[in-house]
Amino acid sequence: MSSFAIGMWGMGALFVLLALRIPVAFAMFAVGFTGIAILNGWNAAMSYLATESFTLSSSAELVVVPLFILMGNVATETGMSRRLYDAAYAIIGSVRGGLASATVIGCGGFAALSGSSVASALTMGKVSLKEMDRFNYDPRLSTGAVAAGGTLGILIPPSTGFVIYAILTQQSIGRLFLAGVLPGLLLLLMFVLTVTAICWVNPAMGPAGPRTTLNEKARAMVGAVPILAVILITIGGIYTGVFSPVEASAVGAGLIIAIGLIARTLTLRAFWAAAKSSVTTTATVMLILIAAHMINPFLALSHIPQALGEFLIGLNMPPLAILGLILACYLVLGCFLEGFAMLVLTMPIFFPIIEQLGFDPIWFGVLVVLTLEMGLISPPVGVNVFIVKSVAPNVDLNTIFRGVVPFWLAMIVTLVILVLFPQISLYLPDTMIN
Repeated sequence: MSSFAIGMWGMGALFVLLALRIPVAFAMFAVGFTGIAILNGWNAAMSYLATESFTLSSSAELVVVPLFILMGNVATETGMSRRLYDAAYAIIGSVRGGLASATVIGCGGFAALSGSSVASALTMGKVSLKEMDRFNYDPRLSTGAVAAGGTLGILIPPSTGFVIYAILTQQSIGRLFLAGVLPGLLLLLMFVLTVTAICWVNPAMGPAGPRTTLNEKARAMVGAVPILAVILITIGGIYTGVFSPVEASAVGAGLIIAIGLIARTLTLRAFWAAAKSSVTTTATVMLILIAAHMINPFLALSHIPQALGEFLIGLNMPPLAILGLILACYLVLGCFLEGFAMLVLTMPIFFPIIEQLGFDPIWFGVLVVLTLEMGLISPPVGVNVFIVKSVAPNVDLNTIFRGVVPFWLAMIVTLVILVLFPQISLYLPDTMIN
């Protein structure tokens, strides 16, 4: 049997294991290790298992993962994340759809702290859904806004998705973080415009909330200042070259902890809960990354990426058309696979093609992460939809999925804009101070 055929059998076995609900890290471990053993011998497989695990685990760049996760978890445990929503609520909550728009903006702000879409959807769902229900918002709009707004966590830096993409493709984490800022703000704007359009067509979907006085607005904004300052310091520090992404993660986590201690909202119990959650999430991410580094050599030995690249190049299609096919594959896979799993499985296959076509890898990273976001609200997997369902058990899944459709279409429009205008993604990283 040829190496290519063995590779195809291996990929088939991987999808079978995933369909059987085997955790993605263990499934990739099994297929990668066995595939390398068949193609290159058991000694080579054991060597890969030892060296790749140690090399990846000792990478200094990966320190950003636990520190940024800790920063977001501490902000959640101390109630800092709610202040972002309160500020947006005070400013625009009194207009039609204002509570839904405030939820989206709050998700965007929290995304800049946690880097986690699931955490953003869960936190903002707990904070905002009861408020929108109290003012008779249609469940489709309220749940759809939370599920879609939560996806901003994987695009607005610091993003775990960008970190994993950078490790898999050997790109700069700092450049990727900066590349996600303007696209993230663009998507945030598109979501707010979507809420506005829905409420313009059907005002009953999002009735106006209570008016707030100037003093109430000012107090809400003052409450959000510490969080906004941490965001500006971490991202601004990377942009100006004051510190690296690793240093930025330490500064951000340290500032959040200091703010919690000064405000006396960070208790020992809250810090323990935040630290425990951070360790669990970090261990999950590390397992997936190590497993990815096991399956990548197997794919290289089987020559699947080269064969697929030669096939696509041989179609004699324009480069943008091939890019469109790749993004369409991500959209389809997003309906069935979890985002990080999809990233580590496909990057060894698609990234060499992107390099061969001459596309900017930083720009491609933004496009890929955006398509991963879309998978978070696409049926039947739609992780964020199930997160919202857990917070709003009285709303059925069909209602939530119908509610995310307008936001999914807004993401398609944003994706097209970013494909047509790469400068939106590349402006900040190209002007950053080294």
